Amino acid sequence: MQILKVRFRTHAEFEEHYQEDLESGGLFCPTTTALEPGSMVIIELSVPALPNKLLIRSTVKSWRPALPRLRVRAGAIVEFAADEGDKRAFLLGTVRGDITSPRKRKHSRLPVEIPIQYRTGESADLIDSRLGEISVGGALLATTVPVPIDTDVILEITPPGSVSPISISGKATYHLPNGATGLKFLYRDSGGSRRLRELVRRLRDGQ
Repeated sequence: MQILKVRFRTHAEFEEHYQEDLESGGLFCPTTTALEPGSMVIIELSVPALPNKLLIRSTVKSWRPALPRLRVRAGAIVEFAADEGDKRAFLLGTVRGDITSPRKRKHSRLPVEIPIQYRTGESADLIDSRLGEISVGGALLATTVPVPIDTDVILEITPPGSVSPISISGKATYHLPNGATGLKFLYRDSGGSRRLRELVRRLRDGQ
């Protein structure tokens, strides 16, 4: 899946490009790369108010070439994925000053839709679920009933191109209004960090 990097230097510039009329919200993204309507992309968004780059899954609605004589920039109008509503609310709330900017993350989260299994530290039973985001530092587990804060969680993830899953340990650290559980990954040595970096790279390249 193609990643479009979009940077706004001011909040006014972001508001100028934001597409309020789209049902799920969206943006005009300057790009000279011709994009087919209906194709899926990931927007890597930088805005001054955001503590980190925000990656959000989107669908191309239209693309236009540049018209230099009319001072029209090439670019695409994209609509955010319907299930990225929490990110859209966070984005707009932060930019417009309704949400206090949270602490900066060390690693930007990659939006994904991958099936996984997980279990808590107190149980041997695996539960089918999926991840909505992942980075070297943590992930967003798509739960409808949140995993209690500070609970140890073990994820079973099969990387793209692999047959066997790998196990990743984490801890529940926060909840979203839709019931999703935020995880912080735990690893004891640099080998664990390298495996996570490779997993994230393969997920990014495999989309």
